This record gives sequence, C-alpha cells and structure tokens, in this order.
Amino acid sequence: MYSILFAAAFTVSVAALNNGVGKLPFLGYDTWNAFACDYDADKVLAQAQAMKKHGLVDAGYKHIILDDCFTLRNRSKDGKLVEDPDKFPDGIKAFNKQLNKLGINGAAYSDAGYQTCAGYPGAYGHEAQDLATWAEWGFDYVKYDNCYIPFDNVTQQNVKGRYQRMADAIADRAAKTHSTPFWLGLCEWGWQQPWIWGKTVGQSWRINGDIKPWWDALAAIIDLTSFQYWASDFYGHNDLDMLEVGNTGQGNPIGNLTYEEAKSHFTAWALLKSPLIIGTDLTNATDQTIEILGNRDLIKINQDPHVGQSISPFRWGIGPDYVSNSTHPAQYWSGPSSYGTVFMILNTEDQPATMFFNLTESWDIRAGRVYSVYDMWSHQHTGTALRNLTLELPAHGVAALLLNDAGPETGEETEELPYCAGYWQCSYPNGTYYSN
Repeated sequence: MYSILFAAAFTVSVAALNNGVGKLPFLGYDTWNAFACDYDADKVLAQAQAMKKHGLVDAGYKHIILDDCFTLRNRSKDGKLVEDPDKFPDGIKAFNKQLNKLGINGAAYSDAGYQTCAGYPGAYGHEAQDLATWAEWGFDYVKYDNCYIPFDNVTQQNVKGRYQRMADAIADRAAKTHSTPFWLGLCEWGWQQPWIWGKTVGQSWRINGDIKPWWDALAAIIDLTSFQYWASDFYGHNDLDMLEVGNTGQGNPIGNLTYEEAKSHFTAWALLKSPLIIGTDLTNATDQTIEILGNRDLIKINQDPHVGQSISPFRWGIGPDYVSNSTHPAQYWSGPSSYGTVFMILNTEDQPATMFFNLTESWDIRAGRVYSVYDMWSHQHTGTALRNLTLELPAHGVAALLLNDAGPETGEETEELPYCAGYWQCSYPNGTYYSN
C-alpha cells in the first residue's frame, strides 16, 4: 500500500549562478534553422559578413553557434573531437579567427548524452576534454542538447544531474586556468521544469520543444511563457528558442510568417528577455528581415543593464485570465525598464482588432499622471496618454510602447473622466463612495 502525502503549494526560489558571464540574454546566430547540417566554413563566413554588413554585429549579435555536424562522427584515438576537414579545411581555430576579424566569436554545440541529436559525438564522459578543445578553437559558449541519454543505472541522475556534469567541468576549468567560464545554454526542451533550477547550472534554458516558423507554434511558446516569465532575470534567462524571422519561404522547415507575425515574434522574444539568436540565411535577407532583427529599441530593452526581469501579462484578453490558451495567449503585457514602462499589446486574433486597456492595469504606472508614448516600431513619440489607450492592430500584430511620466493630470483634463482609473472602491474624503 502507498501512503500519500499532501503538501501546501510553495514557491521555489533559487539564486542564479553568477560566475561573471551571461548577465544579459545571449545575442547571436545559429546555423540550424537555416541550414541544418548543410553548412561549411564558407557558408557560415558569408553569414558573418552579412551580419557585419547589415549592422547586426553593431546591434549586439556577436556570436555564431555551429549547431551540430561540425566534427567528424568519431573521436580521435585519444578521445578528442576532430573538426570536419571537408567543412573546415583550414581548421576551426583558423575559421574562428576569421570571425573575430568581423567582431564575432564562434560558439560550440554539444550534448549531455553519448551523441548529439544528429549523431555526432556527445560530451557525456568527455566534458572536460571537450571544453579544452572548444577553448583551443577559440569558443566561449556551448549550446547543450539532450539526445542519446545514457541508461539510468549509468548516470544515476535526472536531467539536472546530467547537465550539472558540464556545469562542474566549466567551473573546474575556469578555476584551474584562471579563465572566464564558458556560457552554458541548456537545451533540454523544458522537460524537467528548468525555469526552476536552470539558473543554478547555466545562463539560459529552453522552456519548450523546437520552434517552428509558423504562427501557431509561436503562439504556443508565448502562452507557455505567460506562466514562466518570472524565472528570467540577470544571469538566468528563459530561452524561447531561435528566431524564425526571415524564414518565410525558406529555412528548415520552410516557414510562412507574415510581416506582422514576424514583428510580433521578435517583439515577444525581446521583451520577454529571451536570448535573441538569428536562424535564417542572411545572405538573401529582405529589408523587412533586417529591420526586424536590427530593431535597436527592442534590443535595448532586452539588453537593459539595470532591469533584468521580463514583462508579464496583466490581462489575457481572450478567455479567462491565467488560463492557458495555446492559440490565443495573453494579449496585454507590461513591465519596467531603465527607459520607461514597457507595454506589449498582442493581437492574437486572425483578423484586425481594437485593443483597449487602462494604463493603471500595469503595476508600474502611477495613477493621476499623464504619460508620453514612444512607439518602438515607428521609433517615434506618438503623443501622450491619459488614463487609457486604444490601439488598432492587424491580425497577429503587435504594439511595443514605452511610456514615461509627463506630469500630473490637470483639472481641465479630468472634468469628463471618472475620479479613479480603477473604478471600484473610489471614495470621497468623507468616506462616501464615488464608485463601488
């Protein structure tokens, strides 16, 4: 017979691993969504040159992750990883130096199991050895996947314990070599609630399975994040997976995002403080793709040096609040930044919609004040807001706004308005309700 214990719900709070790296979300490029295994030094260098040409390096994208398939399928006799000589005829170290000249650094991909997801050597049992190899090649970051898991009686660990092996190897190497630790990006697809423990092991953690370049997939990720937003802060970031911006009509798999959907995608990833990792062929990027990926206003919020927390939903809009809806996630979001109060208003409907909200629905807004409004897509100040805002948004479109205090409401402005923006419990000094 089993005894069943019931316990009260509690909140888990763990301190982030602050080892000097990864205070802010990672910005870079990953080869997988554009090319899968079909890439070589020339193809990746072309991406780096495009990043430089289009101003993306200056915008903060300073790494390229070689995502799987960049080594031979077998280790050397002494157990070392061997770079693929057909893909990198001059060696990865020389290739990385070419990236460095463009202001970019290479980054590794590996796996906590016996093999990577594409069947190349994983790092299990070779953690320290592989770190030394990656460091020799000039890398300083590793995306760490979760395929080909050893039997339970081999590891005697759950997911966290298997990832802890690499975290310990990183710490040991940094201590022994007096070097900066590697960034560790966990990619266990949200299996074991990494938003709770991931920050004790690495700097970011995937919260979902692999992204796909169509709206339903993006909406489902946003919905999931509406319940896990609280986990992101300095030195620890929910990773919503690579960006699919630019993969309409191309990519792996081929995508179909509209321009408005791509803007909503980038806005959500940036303001939710996810790593921003480009995953498209930039050599044929459209002006719209570069406009979206290079949005400095949104990148500035993502990389805010003083506020690490994500925006959070204050109202769902369609369906009850705090109820998961993978096709219609929360539509009204807000949060603080060094540059003003951030609002993200997302139209999850399949047709244009009118979106209305009171400013004070956001906890970061002061009542009785007028606010200036800055649009982070038009990059213009669009006037002032008093008490509320109404927006007309296209299907799956987004508004990304920064509001800053512009002074108190005046008597003239409020003659036609309720005395309280929050209607309930509004009272005169003598205790008489104005509204209740």
